[in-house]
Amino acid sequence: MKHQLTKVFLLLLLPTAIFAATETNAYQPTNEVSQYEGYTLIWQDEFDKDGQPDERWSYEYGFVRNRELQWYQPQNASVKDGVLLIEGRREVVENSGFKEGSNDWRRARRQAEYTSSCLTTQKSFHFKYGRVEVRAKIPTASGSWPAIWLLGNHWGWPAGGEVDMMEYYIANGIPSVLANACWGSERRGTPTWDSVVAPLTHFTKRDADWEAKFHIWRMDWDEMLIQLYLDDELMNTIDLSQTINQSGREKGKNPFANEVEDFGMYILLNLAIGENGGTPDDSRFPLQYLVDYVRVYSHDKN
Repeated sequence: MKHQLTKVFLLLLLPTAIFAATETNAYQPTNEVSQYEGYTLIWQDEFDKDGQPDERWSYEYGFVRNRELQWYQPQNASVKDGVLLIEGRREVVENSGFKEGSNDWRRARRQAEYTSSCLTTQKSFHFKYGRVEVRAKIPTASGSWPAIWLLGNHWGWPAGGEVDMMEYYIANGIPSVLANACWGSERRGTPTWDSVVAPLTHFTKRDADWEAKFHIWRMDWDEMLIQLYLDDELMNTIDLSQTINQSGREKGKNPFANEVEDFGMYILLNLAIGENGGTPDDSRFPLQYLVDYVRVYSHDKN
């Protein structure tokens, strides 16, 4: 999520619904939990209890990263009818950390004009190797920057590693779906990116209703590779023999394949507004990012 792309491959060929259901697109929660040979389900949230997301999720607060426009707050996340809603709202919130004349953009803004939520398992769950599967429907209006991503629980960013199972935003001037990973480059604090950028039109040309539907994003992770899929189409393969940090105290360490005690990655779900998402289209608010489930499987060999 913190990035300028330094390595981009254009994916040229890639071989439901909302709370207010429509006649052609009524939301049907997926009640059957998939089982996969060689994998065991170790963590899941089916979002089947109305109200606030369960206590395994914690939240980011305020202005956090990328000079985005939204103020993160827990109240923009709710569960209803078997789905998690992360809502981007057009509303003014006073910045409790405001400081006149500050050089820190987080403190220099007197207020936010948009709100949203970022949920994370940082305090409750991390894992090493396996499969992550998320079924979600993303907002694609101008200004939207939804993501399904993971961060390492050791070292700072980017040396701790980041995997973006899904990001949607304006890339190269075009609305796009991305599948990325990053680690530390030769310049401390600067990432090396392995990123695939798929223009949204490559999906909508095949399915005119793509934006109105739920889709399944998947990450398969072992000590050799990270593979990122969208609806069973392979989006990106990250070769973990190449993901070695190149500077600082973490030089020579691999944030994705190592034997560090208690090492793992945790999950984040968020809807950012502005910056890479583009100028918000206020006529499209509130924005709705819907998540049917999050499931994590371990390799039986682990």
